[in-house]
Amino acid sequence: MPTAEAPFRLIANEITAKIKSGELAPGDKLPSTSQLADQYNVSPGTVHRALSLLHDRDLIIGQPGRGTYVADHSSK
Repeated sequence: MPTAEAPFRLIANEITAKIKSGELAPGDKLPSTSQLADQYNVSPGTVHRALSLLHDRDLIIGQPGRGTYVADHSSK
């Protein structure tokens, strides 16, 4: 019997798809952790794990006190 994918991976995959499709463009600000937790009906810790995964994939960057943004790879 197949197991369901972990919620943090589902969130990370959905945000990744939005970035790759252009729905989320470089420099776009992501919703806050609490907003994402409400949107996906998960705990803030689950959202944090998803965002950590996206950060590890270099898809997002965090700016302390300002928020989390889609990474801009055009200058690389």
